[in-house]
Amino acid sequence: MDWLVDHLAVVMFFALIVIMFFGYPVAFLLGAIGIGFGFLGVAVETFNLVQFANLLPRIYGQAVQNQVLVAIPMFVFMGTMLERSGVAEDLLHALQLMLRRVPGGLAIAVTVLGTVMAATTGIVGASVIMLTLIALPVMLAKGYDKSLSVGTIASAGTLGILIPPSIMLVIMGDLVGVPVGTLFTGAIAPGLLMSALYIVFIAVVCLIWPNLAPRLPAAATGVGDRNELSARLVVRSFVPPALLITLVLGSIFAGWATPTEASGVGGLGAIVLAIGNRRFSMKVLREVMTSAALTNAMVFFIVFGATLFSYVFRALGGDDVVAELLKATGIDTGWEVMAFVMVLVFLMGFFFDWIEICLIVLPIFAPIIGKLDYGTAVQGPQVILAWFAILMAVNMQTAFLTPPFGFALFYMKGTVPPGVTMVDIYKGITPFVVVQLVALVLCIVFPEIVLYLPRRFGFVE
Repeated sequence: MDWLVDHLAVVMFFALIVIMFFGYPVAFLLGAIGIGFGFLGVAVETFNLVQFANLLPRIYGQAVQNQVLVAIPMFVFMGTMLERSGVAEDLLHALQLMLRRVPGGLAIAVTVLGTVMAATTGIVGASVIMLTLIALPVMLAKGYDKSLSVGTIASAGTLGILIPPSIMLVIMGDLVGVPVGTLFTGAIAPGLLMSALYIVFIAVVCLIWPNLAPRLPAAATGVGDRNELSARLVVRSFVPPALLITLVLGSIFAGWATPTEASGVGGLGAIVLAIGNRRFSMKVLREVMTSAALTNAMVFFIVFGATLFSYVFRALGGDDVVAELLKATGIDTGWEVMAFVMVLVFLMGFFFDWIEICLIVLPIFAPIIGKLDYGTAVQGPQVILAWFAILMAVNMQTAFLTPPFGFALFYMKGTVPPGVTMVDIYKGITPFVVVQLVALVLCIVFPEIVLYLPRRFGFVE
């Protein structure tokens, strides 16, 4: 009994993990476990009933008054509206034309398209489904290997969770207490690095095994004069998303707008693009607004539940227990703790969604990691936490691809042709998961990959 009283926070943590496997909504589960263990703490006299009163101002301050969270439904609105605008189809056609002579050119074009769409949508589900619908039939028709095709599409589609404007970074910024602008600038280089590593991997594989990705003849693109059409395609396909990215991200980096204000500009820009492509209607607007509203409601419920859980967990001495457990295992230096957390997050990615991982790991480990020493390259709690958050984001890219519960795999399985099996998908994503881990290691070993741009734009010292 004494052990239970002293380690009630540990039992609370493992109760959360176990009950998650039953499929209950994470927002309600977090709140229910927080309340349940709060009353259990009252029963064993480690928690005071009056402490529940402190939750109301905490929740009100973190959710209701939090202007940053308003950016989430606006970015969802922007991404969903862009999905309906037809920008992606035009861009893929242009890239297919330009890269038709390059080994694996179509696969590289899909990766570039995924990178561009990541910088304009920030929604993994929408990106994966959209890329699968418009790119996979083309790749299979051109003789591309099924595993290479689905692996390329799934990995490119998940870039939206890392490259800003990422919804995940908005939520993580709130959880670790780091400005969203800092995380947005910090995520650009790792996101582009991962995209570049994808392209290098595809090019090398296609050079070694050219039968996996046959080069496209000129007639396959359905175009005549390459120069004339390329110029027109560049203007029509590249300029609109480039302008939107510049308006949204450029205004944040330049200090002209907050992420919340920039998200409103992005939403308006997406409407303009949809109107320009004659894809806008009141029906589309209603559907997009409904999607944004539902996402917003989900996020706010998650914030409520996460605030309740983390408050009770800390009140029961959770931070101290975790620190003691790490010391008991001999993990006490900053780099050892970081390695432990990264391995833990990777393993959790096999079973949990990124939201669940964030809500479990960040409230527990962020306060500990922010106080540790990582040498002269990473100094100061804000710098350390910004670096840690981006490393978490890079790591959680794998959560979308690792079986059995990789959400990108299920998004894809629901839209692929009947001839593509789950075995093909699993085979296809495996090398790309390895590439993601390589990117993670590089960001850990060379922190400036993450921190150079935040320092350049004055977000951190």
